[in-house]
Amino acid sequence: MKPMKTVLAGVLTAFVSTGAFAGVESQDPIKLTTHDWTGQIITTTIMGEVLKKAGYNVEYVQADYIAQFAGLKTGDLHVAMEIWETTGRDAMDEAFATGKVVNMGETGMEAIEEWWYPAYMEEVCPGLPDWKALNDCAQEFSTPETEPLGRYLGGPVTWGGYDDERVEALGMDFEVVHAGTDAALFAELESAYQRKAPIVLWLYSPHWAPAKYKGSFVKFPAYTPECYNDPAWGSNPDAAYDCGKPTGPIWKVSWEGVEKKWPGAAKAIKAFTVSNADMGDMVGKVDLDGAKIEDVVAEWLKANEAEWSTWTK
Repeated sequence: MKPMKTVLAGVLTAFVSTGAFAGVESQDPIKLTTHDWTGQIITTTIMGEVLKKAGYNVEYVQADYIAQFAGLKTGDLHVAMEIWETTGRDAMDEAFATGKVVNMGETGMEAIEEWWYPAYMEEVCPGLPDWKALNDCAQEFSTPETEPLGRYLGGPVTWGGYDDERVEALGMDFEVVHAGTDAALFAELESAYQRKAPIVLWLYSPHWAPAKYKGSFVKFPAYTPECYNDPAWGSNPDAAYDCGKPTGPIWKVSWEGVEKKWPGAAKAIKAFTVSNADMGDMVGKVDLDGAKIEDVVAEWLKANEAEWSTWTK
């Protein structure tokens, strides 16, 4: 038989390792989704590491941005830390309507996702940033593959955003070409910017790119919900999406069972907040400086312990 002291030490270790002393409600893993852009993985890792420090078992699950809602409805996935008002609103509203997915509040970040061009393109298309001027200059943005149509470099298809629909609804002489990955999108921007080559592409904030590169977002007709939902609204009476994208908060959402099964974790998720400035800085350290995500997150946690430590209290 093992000495009683050894047995008790083993039991104590087991309790600490399972988080029992942290007062967690269940050691079943909380499944946080990760996607294909750096900022979202950073956001999710911050939340996951805070939950781990509180004693929860956390699992990161790679999932498609829009398709993840199927898993959130069934409870196969538990938490999505970044649903952008700009591109995720329709999927989010549909999921909320089922009662199986709930809103966990704002992340503190405000989203912009829109067509963007470098400032040097105003020399060949002086009417910018107006979208009509962009359309008049479409050939200036063409490539051998799209000529005579202009080329718009969109984000990965899984991001949504209705760019193809927007081009059709506004009668734009552009072809939408989707980047395969987030990294490919910004690699092409860097290449074009260095050569002062023509380019108009999907850019978003919070991100380091709007700070690094001089340029502007294209000004489309202002977004309203009717633009997306009522074809009669706007300049094209036969088509929706004849306007720009919405702007607004980046949301946190979860399977409705999270709050029942892990109420302490749900409280922490609701309390989570990070600023656009902090996120842009962290994404830049990863994408531009080559830092590892886990190191950048650890640095943020160390610098902001007074803030995040309150999330789990």
